[in-house]
Amino acid sequence: MYIITGATGQVGSKISKILLESGKPVRVIGRGFERLKPFMIMGAEPYEGDLEDTDFLAKAFSRATAVFSMIPPNMKAEKVRKYQQRISDSIIRALKKSGVTHVVNLSSIGAHLPGKTGPIAGLHDHEEALNKLRGLNVVHLRAAYFMENLLFNVELMRHQGINGYPLNGDLAIPMIATRDIARIAAQCLSDLSFSGKSVRYLLGQRDLTLIEATEIIGKAIGKPGLRYVQFPYEDAEKALIGMGMSSDAARSYMEMERSVNEGLIIKGAEKEMGRAPQNTTETPIEEFAREEFAERYCIDNPECKASGF
Repeated sequence: MYIITGATGQVGSKISKILLESGKPVRVIGRGFERLKPFMIMGAEPYEGDLEDTDFLAKAFSRATAVFSMIPPNMKAEKVRKYQQRISDSIIRALKKSGVTHVVNLSSIGAHLPGKTGPIAGLHDHEEALNKLRGLNVVHLRAAYFMENLLFNVELMRHQGINGYPLNGDLAIPMIATRDIARIAAQCLSDLSFSGKSVRYLLGQRDLTLIEATEIIGKAIGKPGLRYVQFPYEDAEKALIGMGMSSDAARSYMEMERSVNEGLIIKGAEKEMGRAPQNTTETPIEEFAREEFAERYCIDNPECKASGF
């Protein structure tokens, strides 16, 4: 039995689908029974509950061949790192109780650092906690910037005709499609080819600047002149709070953006993050822009439909 935490999320949902389509027995964990139904139709066993509930998790992890572990983001957490610590502690206790031997853990580039990286620091803590479990085989998938993060700005592109973040638009960063993370995670879960404690970086098809990414997306949605604007940290933080994010979460995300701009996020991991076949994945941003971004952008968008998209 393969156990997927965060089964309704961007990565977990895709892992679940891959495993189910290959005939594997899958137990999906999530909050909200309705959101688990599509996986039930495919044959998954649903477990609805809270990741902070250790007894629930221990039961969900029972008879596991392997577990996909992740700490779901919580934009409304009053204290982000404390929230992450509670989830991590619960997962660790549940793994101990259930005797799980193999874990594929979703992490992030920058997780080698203990702090000054915003929410990534909590993923560092979780890696460290998993590494302390005797007898557990774990591979930490340190993934790059999700291409799907660009979907956050669909409305900004629709209404203001720009794309923008606090990130330096000229800075080339690795970007990855979550479908590629899911494919590799599903492979790791299926073949259990990892042992001990290990790390695998997933850096996407190539590094891109946000100016380049914005140009590619602009062409895909019929806005070839789409511009990228770098927002001041203070303005971006206020905007996130205005959209419902907690003040600590907004501050934490700005710390992460700053760590990227200043190069801290890769400091000490330059060698491990050098481009190689094992950390380079398939999906180019052009494909993501055509197949996923344009589809989302065009939902209920008369301008998009009028342009033939």
